Amino acid sequence: MIEKTAKPFLRWAGSKKKLLPILNSYWNNADRYIEPFVGSARFFFHLNPQSAILGDINLDLINCYNVVKTKPLELYKKLELIPRDKDTYYSVRNSDEKAMSHVDQAARFIYLNRLCFNGLYRTNQQGKFNVPFGGIKAGNFPTKEDYLHLSDKLKGVKILNLDFEKLIISNVKKGDFIYLDPPYAVKNKRIFKQYDPTNFGTEDLERLFSLLDYINSKNAKFLLSYAFCEELEEQASKWNSEVVTTQRNIAGFASKRKKEKEFIISNI
Repeated sequence: MIEKTAKPFLRWAGSKKKLLPILNSYWNNADRYIEPFVGSARFFFHLNPQSAILGDINLDLINCYNVVKTKPLELYKKLELIPRDKDTYYSVRNSDEKAMSHVDQAARFIYLNRLCFNGLYRTNQQGKFNVPFGGIKAGNFPTKEDYLHLSDKLKGVKILNLDFEKLIISNVKKGDFIYLDPPYAVKNKRIFKQYDPTNFGTEDLERLFSLLDYINSKNAKFLLSYAFCEELEEQASKWNSEVVTTQRNIAGFASKRKKEKEFIISNI
């Protein structure tokens, strides 16, 4: 393990910042770390493992990681040229990212992420980002030094744009540590963690549960964090589990933010 860790460059609904002490207690200094729902990679950057695979089905998100890894200075310079105000935000949001270079796409993604409402990633049916402006004070942008540090931490990391099941089945091996933090899909409850038009839903839970058995059969370790709900009760009783309390920071108004329970499930 390298002592100096890096901070995530994205704001992300569902960030595990407040759960890090609990998650960290499960870390076993594995040969390799795998995270198929990467989000802001909060746990990865906290652990700073020597070998890792990071993945997500969201292509725009994965492009960001690749650009931060390979072209941090170019990305930083692009972001410094974009004014940080409401009118520019909507102009950038309405721009056509398909005509942009990978670096410009990453700059657009990070710009919108830092200034949007509560760090949400939400798209409409056409796949267009539609989160409103959150204010200038929504979040500080990473510095040049931050990007260089992040790039250094991502060296040697395999970054993949894959469905979580395909990523695990094609890569997992004995001794791996897999952290699973999918978007929380709970019946009859709306949770604002919409990452992609092909977003993780309740219909994907059975695939996730089967994957836990598969990982275990490969003599690898998994750690799953998920909303406290009846859909997870059977898995919680099947594996080692605990229920923890955390504060959700995606309601938008401090008065409406509340503490909720989450399952932590593992074979460790």
